Order: sequence, then structure tokens, then C-alpha cells
Amino acid sequence: MAEVLVIHHEDPQPRLIRRAADIIRAGGLAAFPTDSAYALGGHLGDAGLLDRIRRIRGVDERHHFTLMCRDLSEIATYAKVDNAQYRLLKANTPGSYTFILEGSKELPRRVLHPRRKTIGLRIPDHPVALALLAELDEPLLSSTLLLPDEEDPPSSAQAIDERIGRQLDLIIDGGAADEHRAAATTVVNLAGGAPEIVRVGRGSLTPFGFE
Repeated sequence: MAEVLVIHHEDPQPRLIRRAADIIRAGGLAAFPTDSAYALGGHLGDAGLLDRIRRIRGVDERHHFTLMCRDLSEIATYAKVDNAQYRLLKANTPGSYTFILEGSKELPRRVLHPRRKTIGLRIPDHPVALALLAELDEPLLSSTLLLPDEEDPPSSAQAIDERIGRQLDLIIDGGAADEHRAAATTVVNLAGGAPEIVRVGRGSLTPFGFE
């Protein structure tokens, strides 16, 4: 059964953020709020985390996981980024985008797409997610909390607890997401040259030449 921490969505309580980080460092799988939908996440070094998320999401080994980072320097550490890509990232982060990039040697092979050797990367624009990343002092391996056969992510911690609470170790209740905020991120593939929109979500398509 998941531990539920009610954390203020604009002014996260340091004591509760430390407790959340301790659970994640110990191998816990967490559901937490972001600037788009709630996400699942855990420690990058936890080998069993991927399988737990895949079971909840109902996805296979070809699913792109996302490395949630605090800033562009972390993205540049874990992905191969050229000058044009860096400018694009700088102009659109933080925000509700996930960018698919070729992973660097700093990443374990198990977290990369098995054929393309790519990974999703994003910088959230949400006080709770950013406070958690700062306390952990490292990125979170994450995935949007989309459940099988459902088009929209759960919009509240209560809904998450009712549906999958027994499969999680931690739920951070950052308040209910409104209908707009509960949308998943827009996913942009930058690994193939020109930006390719993989999923239309909350982030605007305009910066990438699409309407």
C-alpha cells in the first residue's frame, strides 16, 4: 500500500520532500504531480523499476522511458545534444514537452530503447517535481501515468490510490489537476534530424513549425 504525502503544489514542504526522496532512494516507485499529468517515477539505478512501470502501464520493452531532469546541464550529461538541438531545448524548457534524444554512455543500456538507443528527456515546470529533483540531486526515471485502455491520465492522487495504490510505494498528493493540466506531455523526436511530433499533448506545436 502506497504512503500518501500531501505536499503543497506551490510551496512544497521541505520535510515532506525529504521523506519522498528517501522512499525513492530506497527503491520506491512513486506517483507525483508535474506540469502536465501525474507521472510514475523512481531511482535511475533501480533495475526492477522498469518492469514495475511496464506492468502498470501495460507497455513492452519498446516503450520510451523519460529521464526527468532539473536543467539543461543534466540533459546534456545523459543525451547526445548538438548545437541546434540545444537551442531548441533551451527555448522550450521547462515545460510540458518530452524530447526523444540519443542516450549518452552515462545511461544504463536497460533504460534505452532497445533498437534506437534513445530515451525521452524533459524538464518539468512544477514546484513539487522540481523540489523532488533538487532533493534527490539526480534525474528521475519516469513515465506519464497513463493506464491501459484509458485515454486520459488520472487527475488526482485519490484516483491514483484507488486504481493502483497497491502497486506503488508513494503517492504525492499535489492537488487535483484541472482538465487542461491533466493532459500528457507533447513528445518531440529530435533523434532523427528535423523535429518529429510523436504525441500531441499539452505543449504547443508552434515552436516546431506545426500548427
